[in-house]
Amino acid sequence: MELFDDQEPDQGGNRPEFTVSELSGAVKRVIEGEFGMVRVRGEIGRVSRPASGHLYYDLKDDRSVIAAITWKGQAGRLTVRPEEGMEVIATGRMTTFPGQSKYQLIIDDLAPAGAGALMAMLEKRRAMLQAEGLFDPARKQPIPWLPQVIGVVTSPSGAVIRDILHRLRDRFPRPVLIWPVAVQGERCAPEVAAAIRGFNALPAGGSIPRPDLIIVARGGGSLEDLWGFNEEIVVRAAAESRIPLISAVGHETDTTLIDFAADLRAPTPTAAAELAVPVRLELLATLDALSSRLLRSVSQGTERRRQRLTDLARALPRPEALTGAAAQRLDHASGRLGGALGLMVARRRGDFARVAGRVQPGLLLGYVRERRGHVANRADALEARFMRRFERAQVQLAQWASRLEPAMLRLVTDAARRVFDQRQRLEGLSLRLDAVPGQRITRAREALERLDRTRQSLGYNETLKRGFAVVWGDGHVVSTAQAARAAAHLEIEFVTGRVALTNPVPVTVPLTEAEAVEGGGAAARPARPAKPRKDEPGGGQGSLF
Repeated sequence: MELFDDQEPDQGGNRPEFTVSELSGAVKRVIEGEFGMVRVRGEIGRVSRPASGHLYYDLKDDRSVIAAITWKGQAGRLTVRPEEGMEVIATGRMTTFPGQSKYQLIIDDLAPAGAGALMAMLEKRRAMLQAEGLFDPARKQPIPWLPQVIGVVTSPSGAVIRDILHRLRDRFPRPVLIWPVAVQGERCAPEVAAAIRGFNALPAGGSIPRPDLIIVARGGGSLEDLWGFNEEIVVRAAAESRIPLISAVGHETDTTLIDFAADLRAPTPTAAAELAVPVRLELLATLDALSSRLLRSVSQGTERRRQRLTDLARALPRPEALTGAAAQRLDHASGRLGGALGLMVARRRGDFARVAGRVQPGLLLGYVRERRGHVANRADALEARFMRRFERAQVQLAQWASRLEPAMLRLVTDAARRVFDQRQRLEGLSLRLDAVPGQRITRAREALERLDRTRQSLGYNETLKRGFAVVWGDGHVVSTAQAARAAAHLEIEFVTGRVALTNPVPVTVPLTEAEAVEGGGAAARPARPAKPRKDEPGGGQGSLF
């Protein structure tokens, strides 16, 4: 559509007329057709985040400004969140907004304009958080010497968790709770922050044990790969953690903002596991060494005191020297004691004689009344004291009585429960005892039946059933032809009975070696009828004997 003409406008004008909407739509088509998908480098100006979730901001350089929009659905997938002053490379498409007659850039992706921009933004964020006191060393908590449970925030499928578990297993095995998170990309920062806060929210003594130490770990990578651990939400979660936290993100040369907020930074995830627990074998060796030193110290101290006691004993005098003088003084005093006692008695008798003359009955009565009053006062005090002690004894006895009744009740209850348990056990044993004779009889009957079947299968009656016979001579088994000729009375035993032979004429039929072995020498193969001779009467009928 041609909108402009270089010729002078004529007064009669046959040019087409456009409505405002038509003209705006034509401009929109021209701009979108000419600038489809573009990449623009610039600095982010003001950023607006309304409740709708869309992002409105400006891209500018030293001379121009372009309005930019990122819709709500695409804003959640941005790898870099737009911040004022950040230099970025924006990828998007140009369009217009007819409502305000302006053009704008719909941005689908943002990327920092080189590592310098990222480092500048990182330094700016670090300075802001440090000004708030989040990196203050006074906020850091001491790492427990031997944590009971360790929480690990990392990817469950990477090599980092295997290195940590392997190192913990080698040094000092501890229970480990793994909170799986994404360690790269747009989901990294919110998931890591939620994991740290989730570990802190676990109640002490709950079904899931609350860890005593948290390790946030990730392997090495570029600055962009580790950017999730530089996000403000992760740093604040690490600083607010009431559980001591070790940061182990990247390699030794990598530094992220979570390292400044953590209570301790480890150069690698493996080093974090080494910082978390001591070496169990070294502790055992140290304990053995300290035990040996303690034993040697005690032995040496005892020996030194024994030697000191021996040295001091040599300086002491003999017991006889200590007690000899005192014994001598005692003997001397004992010799003077008899005369001294007589002299003292005479002196006391003289004193009593002088005083006895002045003693009157009234003086004695007054003295007696005084002593009687004193005795009465002592009796009253004694009675009051006795009553107080009696009342205290009653109170104490009542207390013991109140405690005795529940104790007796518990004893009776426990005794009844034990009696009930023993009765139940006795009943179970009685039932088992009642069942034992029947079971043993059944097993004995089954064993007897098995032996009987074995006896029947091994007996010669089974051989008779297969068509064999047993030859008896004079009550004994005949196994040879000579024994049959020598026997006066022969019997042949079949499976159905015996047949007696009177004056037999023995006819022997040689057995083959296999038949002799199969018959066991006790059974003979039935004799075959002999072929009749031509010259014998009877039409060629043979005889068994």
